[in-house]
Amino acid sequence: MPGPDVARKAAAEATGTALLLATVVGSGIMGERLAGGNVAVALLANTLATGAGLVALILAFGPVSGAHLNPAVTLAEAARGALPWREVPAYLAAQLAGAFAGVAVAHVMFGEPVLFASHHERTGVAQWVSEFVATFGLLVTIRGCAKARPGLVPFAVGAYITAAYWFTSSTSFANPAVTAARSMSDTFAGIRPADVPMFVVAQLLGAAAATLLFGWLTPEPAPIARSAAPSAAPDAEEGAA
Repeated sequence: MPGPDVARKAAAEATGTALLLATVVGSGIMGERLAGGNVAVALLANTLATGAGLVALILAFGPVSGAHLNPAVTLAEAARGALPWREVPAYLAAQLAGAFAGVAVAHVMFGEPVLFASHHERTGVAQWVSEFVATFGLLVTIRGCAKARPGLVPFAVGAYITAAYWFTSSTSFANPAVTAARSMSDTFAGIRPADVPMFVVAQLLGAAAATLLFGWLTPEPAPIARSAAPSAAPDAEEGAA
């Protein structure tokens, strides 16, 4: 049974991810309805809402759980030792549950069926490479900013996702929980359930590549033996991004 601290983190991840999906799917529906058939305008509305929503959600939930809102981020943080592996299952379960709840809420707000499988085809090498690049860039943005300017991470992530919507052919899902949940939305933001596995594989590979790259670019300093430097103050432990 998870302790109260892990439960609070999981609740923050579930709530934050639900609000993220409500933003993504809801703004996609609204954009499509108001754009009069202009897909570029609908995508722009979807993009701006998602980028702005990410900034707000990371600022709100970051102090509680780190505001990963993304299994790829959680796994990367655990791999580099910034999150205990024992907390990972709670994070992943909360993110997935929150993602599907957020899609359902968005549908209810716009009078759509609560959950319905998407028919929006998103497959092929171009899409898979796009998801690799999108997730790689997201993890690079998080790690690079967290190392130098942690207070700017929410704004950097929002800016990167806003840009990645437009420079990737997949419109930058970059998140396995988001991808899975959007398969249950036959709307502007949807993806066919059959296309989800390869998106997730590409996303996890992108996250792993970014983690390996930054492990080499900015290696963690080796701990100084207390006997060799008795007067040295211990380093502060770095939290999750």
